[in-house]
Amino acid sequence: MTARFRLRFRLHCLPLLALCAALAGCATTGGTPPSSATVGAYRDTITLAGRIAVNYQKNGNAESITAPFTWNQSAARVDVSLSSPTGQTMARISITPTAATLIQTDGVPRSAADINSLTRQTLGWSLPVAGLRDWLQGYATGADGKRFAASPAANEVFTNDGWRLRFVSWQDPQSPHPQPRRIDAERAATATTDELAIRIVLEPQA
Repeated sequence: MTARFRLRFRLHCLPLLALCAALAGCATTGGTPPSSATVGAYRDTITLAGRIAVNYQKNGNAESITAPFTWNQSAARVDVSLSSPTGQTMARISITPTAATLIQTDGVPRSAADINSLTRQTLGWSLPVAGLRDWLQGYATGADGKRFAASPAANEVFTNDGWRLRFVSWQDPQSPHPQPRRIDAERAATATTDELAIRIVLEPQA
């Protein structure tokens, strides 16, 4: 990742960092060792909400977006809603094993065979839904092909599809099965992918 892109990412994400510090206390208390407990069993069906900050490249320029989102997942479907800071829905996204559909404020459905190409064409950046199904629950597939289960003590992994993934903070670090609160994901540009940095802060689950 270029130095200029990293600087822009830090500057654009300051509001999100303030939110994280205010709500969760992203830094751990000095002298307190991280818990070695791992996340709980994976769930096919889950509903989450939070904020997402994305820094990406468009036509050679650094761009960014920060938005509240909701995530509704079942075994065969994912529905995502992205909102503006004022609460207006900017995009509604539905993903099934055979198709992806995105509806923006104009109300016109746009469809494609996969969500990566659809979001890249419409939003300017790729939403990694396949990865997020795991990441939001503290799981990932490592570069070695093995299943990775995160914990406060083992919170970083390089994935098999090129992401550097860090579970920065947790809902309750001392819980027997803590759930992620802040997730950072970075991917360098390649011949087939764009440079992309994503930061997610999840609201506590009821």
